[in-house]
Amino acid sequence: MQYENLSCERAGPVLTVTLNRPAKLNSLSLGLLRDLLACAEAIRNDKELRAVVLTGAGRGFCAGADLTDPESPPAPGETLGQYVAGRLRKFYNPVALQWTDLPIPLVVAVNGVAAGAGVSLALLGDITLAARSATFAVLFAPRLGLAPDMGATHFLATRIGPARARALAMTGEAVTAEQAERIGLVAACVDDAELAARAQALAEMLAASPTQAMLAVRRLVGHADVRDLPGQLEREAAEQQRLGDSADFAEGLAAFREKRAARFRGR
Repeated sequence: MQYENLSCERAGPVLTVTLNRPAKLNSLSLGLLRDLLACAEAIRNDKELRAVVLTGAGRGFCAGADLTDPESPPAPGETLGQYVAGRLRKFYNPVALQWTDLPIPLVVAVNGVAAGAGVSLALLGDITLAARSATFAVLFAPRLGLAPDMGATHFLATRIGPARARALAMTGEAVTAEQAERIGLVAACVDDAELAARAQALAEMLAASPTQAMLAVRRLVGHADVRDLPGQLEREAAEQQRLGDSADFAEGLAAFREKRAARFRGR
């Protein structure tokens, strides 16, 4: 996997994908968005991969949209609003959809500032870790006069609740990594020097796990609604029926009976 704006490093079944525009704090140019879409497709087609880590190069994770990107200016007669919405529909939204629907678990390691759409990117992971120096700032409304996008309103509301989501989006207040862990925005805050190793170890653990069960957890938690317990119970039953016929469940059951470690294959 070779890209102009990403670097990829593979260690067995784990792929680490690094946003690689450090001079621009890894801000989202159209080139970087295209690379993210191409990389997601390559991951989807690689049947040997079992987990992915997404992180950033340099001192920032992602500073949001690159407002200085000269590529693809507005078309003649196109309003600025039409231009912004068109870029969202063509590039930003597909990135959010493709990376949240990878066929293997995704760990995001936020190594520095995440701002604007960079917050959205940070929250795409099944599990998000943050370096202690990381900060999160949803700057769309107070700084630019735009609403949060690339799924930010969804991810914020589902992770920290509507009240906190509104407060962060309306004020643009920066949240430290410690605060992000405390309010549930990220799974854990770790020392900067330990971030890469912690993310790799977590990805390796997920890579050795039964992949279909991990994806079932993703789907069930994603559809969880406290107002719909009967529906959630049925969704759980349907997932268990499917997983009960999987090779990994048969292996897990055999390993339990034989008192040995299971050897899951992701099938």
